[in-house]
Amino acid sequence: MQQDIVFSFFLIFAGAMVLSTIALYTRQPVLIAYIALGAIAGPFGMGWIEHPDALTDMAHIGIIFLLFLLGLDMQPSALFAVLKKAMLVALASSAIFFAAGFGLTLAFGFSEMDAIIVGLAFMFSSTIIGLKLLPTTVLHHKHVGELMIGLLLIQDMLAIFTLILLGVLEGNSSMPVWQPFVALPLLAAGCYLIVKMVLLPLIMRFDRYHEYLFILAIGWCLTVAEGAKLVGLTHEIGAFIAGVTLATSPIAQFIAISLKPLRDFFLVMFFFTLGAGVNLGLLGDVWLPALVLAAAVLIIKPISFRYLLGNLSERPQLAWDVGFRLGQISEFSLLVAFVALQSQLLSEQGSLLIQATAIITFVVSSYIVVFSYPNPIAVSDKLRRD
Repeated sequence: MQQDIVFSFFLIFAGAMVLSTIALYTRQPVLIAYIALGAIAGPFGMGWIEHPDALTDMAHIGIIFLLFLLGLDMQPSALFAVLKKAMLVALASSAIFFAAGFGLTLAFGFSEMDAIIVGLAFMFSSTIIGLKLLPTTVLHHKHVGELMIGLLLIQDMLAIFTLILLGVLEGNSSMPVWQPFVALPLLAAGCYLIVKMVLLPLIMRFDRYHEYLFILAIGWCLTVAEGAKLVGLTHEIGAFIAGVTLATSPIAQFIAISLKPLRDFFLVMFFFTLGAGVNLGLLGDVWLPALVLAAAVLIIKPISFRYLLGNLSERPQLAWDVGFRLGQISEFSLLVAFVALQSQLLSEQGSLLIQATAIITFVVSSYIVVFSYPNPIAVSDKLRRD
């Protein structure tokens, strides 16, 4: 029987209201409340929402809007500069993280293929955790944001390559390995021309109609996101390209302010579905490896970013800031685990190991940032920055 969507929304947002209130009173970050709510109400908890997968696509829209808004705040010239600077750090750090994940998983007696998949999942940091906790209007954090976006974008490309590789190993992929890397610059150039020749004239002509501008922005974001998916990229990369190419518009900031509530609505759903997907009954099988791997991530990632960025003449304080903000594994790691499990390349225990490690690192790294670095949901007035 199809689940009542109104009841699902009631449970998610009424529950989030209650748990986030408790979180704020106890001086905890609210996103932990959303994850906890998913674990409680999901199929492995109380079972109030039996099929959270039905909400996953809607939750995914929040990440798409998040990348679109970040793109709106970055001029194309700044993007090229930061990608150039971040490339070496992203590739070197990914190699370190893969080696750590692979070696530790083998040490706990998992198969070599499980260890390879876990190592691949370790390479990525969370876009949504890192950027959600980053101040967007504080000038001295602009460079931190640019570095993080550059690193995350390169990681996204590596994640796409990883998913293609999993398809090749399964034998079901018809996409050439080189296709995404050719499609990216072509998509960006096409979007730039459309914005310059079509969207900017429309914006100049109808700038008094705020509802039209709102619809135009959402339509553009989702159109490019879907176009990116069709050419072998991801919705997130497409949304970011849509934002960057529209950043030269005189109404870019108006669009960003208008879309923030919509983004936050879907992000609550994302964290809920994340918590709802954790199979609490099987955690006993992987709790020790998950704790060790999570500790390794939380230690190795900040240290690696600190010294790799330090070699590029970044200040130690800034390098630590970036390192701790990216000191977790990613939503892409969960996607890698899902695809590998469906392809029978990963065991169920290996998949649960990645999920448990992701949740632990999401929670702990969020606490580290919320209590130590400027962010929009800090419990301290001194650190709270939007």
